[in-house]
Amino acid sequence: MPHDDPTIDRLEDQITWYDSRSNRNQQLFKVLKLVVIAAAAVIPFLAGIGTSAWMTGGLGVVIAVVEGLQQLNQYHANWIAYRSTSEALKHEKFLYLGKAGPYAAAADPHALLAERIESLVSQEHAKWASGQESAEKMKEPRLPRAAGAS
Repeated sequence: MPHDDPTIDRLEDQITWYDSRSNRNQQLFKVLKLVVIAAAAVIPFLAGIGTSAWMTGGLGVVIAVVEGLQQLNQYHANWIAYRSTSEALKHEKFLYLGKAGPYAAAADPHALLAERIESLVSQEHAKWASGQESAEKMKEPRLPRAAGAS
């Protein structure tokens, strides 16, 4: 690959960024899920041996907080989305390097690569923004409608 090529630099930068974000979100998702599973498994055991209600209740609080963090930060959805984008960018890289797929017949394969990289990144940003809007709508309090209101 050519050195000091802004298109290739951008491609490598985006692959690295999406790959690292995917890995981080996967780690957080799995660690938090393990905490939930372990806490949920220990609660019946502690209740059975007569441990204080504070202990079993505390574990219930831990489960609620961790699940709330999962829901708020969407670690699982981000892991999948970021991995998908990283793999799509790698796919473009190898098609370009192999002069295959859409690059085989392109008049300017390098320009096509730049367009396709930006398209993939833009799609990911649009999905993220849409997800944020949906999450915000779910957080908004819903006021009851007055009787007789249409």
